[in-house]
Amino acid sequence: MTHPARHVHMIGICGSAMASLAGLLQLRGWRVTGSDKAAYPPMSNLLEQLKIPIAQPFAEKNLDPRPDLVIVGNAISRGNPELEFVLDQRIPFSSLAQVIYEEFLMGRESLVVAGTHGKTTTTSMLAWIYETAAHNNPDFSPSFLIGGIAENFSSSFALRNTRPFILEGDEYDTAFFDKGPKFLHYFPDALILTHVEFDHADIYADLEAVKTAFRRLVNLVPRRGRIVAFDGSSNVTECVSRAFCPVERYGFAQDSYWRIQDLSIQDHRSHWRIEQNGIPWLEVEMPVVGEHNVLNATAAAALAAGQGVPPEAIREALRSFRSVKRRLEVIAEIDGITLIDDFAHHPTAIRETIRALRLQYPGARLWAVLEPRSNTLRRNIFERELTESLALADQVILAAVYQASNVPPEQVMHPEHVVQALQNEGKSARQLPDITAIIDYLNDHLQRGDVVAVLSNGGFDGIYQKLPEQLRARHGNNRGYATGTIVAS
Repeated sequence: MTHPARHVHMIGICGSAMASLAGLLQLRGWRVTGSDKAAYPPMSNLLEQLKIPIAQPFAEKNLDPRPDLVIVGNAISRGNPELEFVLDQRIPFSSLAQVIYEEFLMGRESLVVAGTHGKTTTTSMLAWIYETAAHNNPDFSPSFLIGGIAENFSSSFALRNTRPFILEGDEYDTAFFDKGPKFLHYFPDALILTHVEFDHADIYADLEAVKTAFRRLVNLVPRRGRIVAFDGSSNVTECVSRAFCPVERYGFAQDSYWRIQDLSIQDHRSHWRIEQNGIPWLEVEMPVVGEHNVLNATAAAALAAGQGVPPEAIREALRSFRSVKRRLEVIAEIDGITLIDDFAHHPTAIRETIRALRLQYPGARLWAVLEPRSNTLRRNIFERELTESLALADQVILAAVYQASNVPPEQVMHPEHVVQALQNEGKSARQLPDITAIIDYLNDHLQRGDVVAVLSNGGFDGIYQKLPEQLRARHGNNRGYATGTIVAS
């Protein structure tokens, strides 16, 4: 499917995977345009750097001149004016996942990272391991597509004339006309499976439906392939139990094929040993912390080793790994107050984020400021688990549920329930009505030494820009502004 110099238009281009695909298509020679209802960093910045125009809002005129192909993002549904125009005019259209397969995966080695948590970071780690190995063997030079900006590359995509293609396998649905998960289009030659939990409550009825999707993915791996699977989840065990290829477990269990040993934190760096089938294999250090990150790194190391990447390259890559944008990214340090942006979407991810911050900032007063925005957090199915995760912070602020009117009333999460449950446990928690009230409260109550984790999988009404501005104004100067990533989730 090669169409050099032809025009593709992408509806919903600011999604993390859509923006990455836009960059890949541009490298392949397509002329790329796109549209979205709102653009926000980091993907809006990426598209601006690529000089790919973003039309806002959605409108028929955005398809003039008529494109040769339209890629419809999975967030786009019937009623969207551009989609309706495409259907009326019979303009050829496809999905992100199908275009990735036809344009980039056919004839390559497809290395897929899947799971409820850790996909983006693990994919970034694996790509950086391959990139490091390519210094001595150019055959390892990877193409990749990641659902976030990998700091080591300052990009979320790359295209090389080699066989390895590393990509994040998303279990979310594909398009309005294809309700199966995206990862079923990627036909992995090797697969990492990190976690399997109930998520995406808007498209999956229950945990069993989620497990069915992952079992189908496992069923696509050929006999000659490999699966590297987390050892600490019965759901993962169930999903890989009928694989036709070898399955190598990783984690802390005594019988794991890739076993983590002697984990310690020294000078804000993680140190551990990996045993391979009971035999010492590699000593590793990494400038990010958190047990979940050690698991992610071990999974990436295991898959790379099984594909022939030398251990020395794996050790060197992890030693210099720099994480991913919006995965516990430090966005500002102002008068001793540290502001962090994290892409929070699920109670388990929030728990691991706060645990990692405890290791990174021992003794600090830790604030968790949460916008319930993901299709899972907007629903009431995880109120108890969310309470347990947020209870690990010292101060909790909950915003209103994002677009609560779009969730069936009987399913809407009630932030006041979570706040009350936290207060019943003696925790300091409050719900505030809007971004202005949140910023005002923080501006009045933050102290030197505090760490503020702002948790949302969206733009959170501009808090990432507005809060630093208010704090700098409060302190009467612009000193202490910093950017950079410390740990990943």
